[in-house]
Amino acid sequence: MSSALPADALKGTRIGVSVGTSADLHALGLDEQRFRTALGELVRLLLSAGASLAYGGNLRQDGYTGLLLDQVREVAPTARPLLHCLAWYEHRAAPLSELTARRVEFARHGEMVCLSVDGEPVDPAEGRGEEPVPEPDPATKARALTGMRRHLARRVDGQLLLGGKRDGFLGSLPGLLEEALLALEAGRPCYLAAGFGGVTADLARTLGVGAASDVPRATDSASPDPDPRLVDGLRRLRALMDEPGRAGLPNGLTTEENRALAGTRSPLEIASLTAVGVERLRGRV
Repeated sequence: MSSALPADALKGTRIGVSVGTSADLHALGLDEQRFRTALGELVRLLLSAGASLAYGGNLRQDGYTGLLLDQVREVAPTARPLLHCLAWYEHRAAPLSELTARRVEFARHGEMVCLSVDGEPVDPAEGRGEEPVPEPDPATKARALTGMRRHLARRVDGQLLLGGKRDGFLGSLPGLLEEALLALEAGRPCYLAAGFGGVTADLARTLGVGAASDVPRATDSASPDPDPRLVDGLRRLRALMDEPGRAGLPNGLTTEENRALAGTRSPLEIASLTAVGVERLRGRV
């Protein structure tokens, strides 16, 4: 296998990157730094193949947003391939001057969109001054996260998922699980790179495409009693895929290819299988 994808393999395609910390990394002999290294290599491969990327996150420099930006600066410094969406409570929690400066800086690399509680683009300066406006209500935060994820689902051609929290999340569902549900409901294909465990492995098993054999099941992890919201979300996912007219995971990959994607930790194999699925759906292969 070559060390890169063809330069135009994903040209004109926007891939949503759904990524979160996996509680299974230690059990797999991995750690967060190795996970981030693999993610960085994967992102470089996608960008080099012509893809643009979308991510919903926060303004922390040391988070996954910062990692994505670093890869954009390295691989596509003159392009603007990154869409970054900020949920309502995220942009409201920053001083307005800091938010403005970050948006100006970000504009060199892509588009930063500030969203309303229901996921519609808004002027982040409207209705506030310089001081942060924290959102104390957990229900409003959950609603804002759902709105952001729904906005992202409308703006991507496919969703690529890795890792993800099973508990300790702010939304009404685990983040990656909700992103998968909303993407599938919007008719967007999902690509489950489940080899790093986390919620992505739970999704892959629920949908019958497996996961790497050494990835622990949720009940074997540090939280043997799954969060009821996780259980309910997986039930909703299964019910969605069992609706009449649906046949398997609609992402352009065969059952065996989806199993290979669910079992690998190779950034090149993940990127290559994602590209194959996208190109098949576009009738290019």
